[in-house]
Order: sequence, then C-alpha cells, then structure tokens
Amino acid sequence: MHGNEGGTTGIDDDFLARSFENIGAWIIGRNMFGPVRGPWPDESWKGWWGENPPYHTPVFVLTHHARAPLTMSRGTTFHFVTDGIQDAVERATDVAGGKDIRIGGGIATVQQFLRAGLIDELHLAISPVLLGSGELFFSNVDMLSLGYRCIEHVSSPHATHVVLSSNG
Repeated sequence: MHGNEGGTTGIDDDFLARSFENIGAWIIGRNMFGPVRGPWPDESWKGWWGENPPYHTPVFVLTHHARAPLTMSRGTTFHFVTDGIQDAVERATDVAGGKDIRIGGGIATVQQFLRAGLIDELHLAISPVLLGSGELFFSNVDMLSLGYRCIEHVSSPHATHVVLSSNG
C-alpha cells in the first residue's frame, strides 16, 4: 500500500509516481472523501486518511451539502464545492499555479468531467479481479466522439495501464 514498507517496484509503481507529478490541485467526488451521505451531521469526519492525506495540495470536494474548509497537514485543504464541476474547475485552476488538476472519484464524477470535455488525459489501471456488479465506466460516454485516443498501454503482472488522451 502506498506509503507503507514493502511492496514491489516496477511498472505499477512508476505509474503511481507519475500520477503525483505536477499536481497543483485535486477535484474529488464526495464518496472519495468519505462515507457520510446526505447533510453533514457534524464536522467530525476528516477523510479516510487521518491527519496526513496523500494530496498535499488544495482539494475540491464535490457535494450537495455545504461545509467549512478543512485544513490538514502538509498543504492539504479540503474545500467543499456545492455549485458543480465548472465552479470546482475554476476554483482549482485559480490555486493550481499552472500545474495540472487531477480528478479523482467514482464513475459518476469522472463521467461528468468526460462529458464536459474537461479531462485531457485519463489513466485506467485495469486489474484482473472480479468485483461483482457495479457501475459501467463508459456507459453513455462515447470516447471516440469526444476525441479520446489511446496513447499508451503497458501491462504488469498486476494491472494493465491504459492512457487515453484528447490531445493525441
């Protein structure tokens, strides 16, 4: 697991390291921040990660329920955005300092950004694990008509990494 002792190096580790380069801000879905649904009962939940989340940049959490910003260690501040993805992009762009903005979250979050043409590059790590039922990633998203092309694909014993770009 990232940040812990042990593990292996190689293709998967290289993709993980690349994914944290040149990041000036993050936008994530509320489910990625935590399991609390509906209105916030209080502000006690501070994310899955403890006091040191892995982001180390401003993070904009998409939600329908307002909450005060939450400042954590090493440069991570969670800002809770209730006005949609365009507002989140504008706010993230303002603080990113010309660096990349990374989108994280579940399928519904990523699909919103894909349909709006707001993702330049998409990295999919496909692992041969059967999880049962769930949401379909490309359901009602026509990647070809949106201009995406595969620019890289590499396999390891644990995953196949596919990189799609709208600039390729």
